[in-house]
Amino acid sequence: MLSTVEKVLFLKSIDLFSQIPGEDLAAIALISTEEGRDSSDEIFAEGEAGDALYLVIDGKVRVHKADRVIADLGERECFGEIGVLDAAPRSATVTAVEDTTLLKITREDFQDIMTEKPEIAQGIVKVLTRRLRDAIR
Repeated sequence: MLSTVEKVLFLKSIDLFSQIPGEDLAAIALISTEEGRDSSDEIFAEGEAGDALYLVIDGKVRVHKADRVIADLGERECFGEIGVLDAAPRSATVTAVEDTTLLKITREDFQDIMTEKPEIAQGIVKVLTRRLRDAIR
């Protein structure tokens, strides 16, 4: 189990949170929970309501639609980030490819923090916008 300080350092190393000050990351660290998943465990399925963001502490996950692989993600990568902003159904399934440890942040908890600290939402929007621009190029 990671301590709060270790969670803050981990969050700071994630692109999605890189622009957020450490004191604001502490609030996020406090609402995050660690989850272990075994190889082949489904983390969430396409069509389910988006209710959380996940960060890979260690291990590897696969984002896929049926048999089509969209991405393989590993340590310090995140998925489900749209789920903390929008409860729309998941656009893909995510499955652990090997034993994996995740940090989970629920939409409800994250939205409470964004209400209290709008700069967190601004930081997230900046990173998502940059990702979208990069994907379009």
